[in-house]
Amino acid sequence: MRLPITVPTSIVSSSAARSWRIGSSQPTKKERSPMPAIGYLLPTREQVMSAAGPDFPQIFALAEQAEAAGFDSVWVGDSVLARPRLEALTTLAAVAARTRRVRLGTAILLPALRQPVVLANEIANVDLIANGRLVLGLGIASKGDAITREFQACGVPHVQRIGRFEETLALLRRLWSGQPVTHKGRYFELDNVTLGLRPPQPGGPRFWLAGHTENPLRRVAQLGDGWLPNAPSPDVYAAGLARLAVLCKEVGRDPATIHHAAYTTINVNADVSRAGDELRAFIENYYASPYDVQKNRQSLCAGNASTCIAWLKAYAAAGAKTIVVRFGGPDQPGHLERFTKDVLPAVMTA
Repeated sequence: MRLPITVPTSIVSSSAARSWRIGSSQPTKKERSPMPAIGYLLPTREQVMSAAGPDFPQIFALAEQAEAAGFDSVWVGDSVLARPRLEALTTLAAVAARTRRVRLGTAILLPALRQPVVLANEIANVDLIANGRLVLGLGIASKGDAITREFQACGVPHVQRIGRFEETLALLRRLWSGQPVTHKGRYFELDNVTLGLRPPQPGGPRFWLAGHTENPLRRVAQLGDGWLPNAPSPDVYAAGLARLAVLCKEVGRDPATIHHAAYTTINVNADVSRAGDELRAFIENYYASPYDVQKNRQSLCAGNASTCIAWLKAYAAAGAKTIVVRFGGPDQPGHLERFTKDVLPAVMTA
């Protein structure tokens, strides 16, 4: 186990206390944008991929170190079979009991794999343990043989995932209201169901929806409280944000009511060649897919601290208010240390 990370006190502050991030050495007011809140994705898949097997003490230590370092949030991914990992909600419940300040999020939970009453109860329980710190990053899952088999094994036809996703989200909100729910939908029927547990957050945790193409953006405009895409570049992110604003207006919604987040994978190392090699190996092992294919699908950055700082600031300049960072490499504790020392202060301070 590594020693606790020593963090400059200047970067440990609440979101409300953050100052403005300066975009250049000689900025004008127009060049300034709010500093992004930085989240850290816990390596729950890497724990299962490791030959040594899951190491829960390390997961808890990483979450505690991220909180002490000034990260805004810690996150976990979700998959049962396609990309096996520690189960998302039970892991967050354990992390919630070991932290006090950081928000806790899923990036990205797949509601369509779950029965909505059971899911509503589980989420309410986690949010109660977390004292209202839970954020739900949600998605429909992508295509592919492994994901199709995963849905089939869970008793859900892959082709139904979008309809089930939308119906489930509507039911979650109703179940968390505390009122009896009677529902006859395409996929679910409920007869006078009242959930005993209610999340401490009014209306339940916020829904941050994934995806940056047209149909996912429409779902964000209609159903989301936030947007959490894995857009492959800041330019793609900015274009998606502009399109989202148009779609919000089409459904009569104020775009400002949607929180803008982003998800990225980085490898930060003074040895730039090593950073690139490690990220490539990580991505190809993680997805069983060529790196050159994945780099056109998701946000990837490898380089020294200056390169990674510029990458994160570019997403902030494009409109991201929260950036969830996954470390793409074998040494997760080492990455957290390097990022905390060499990258985080520059991103979180003027």
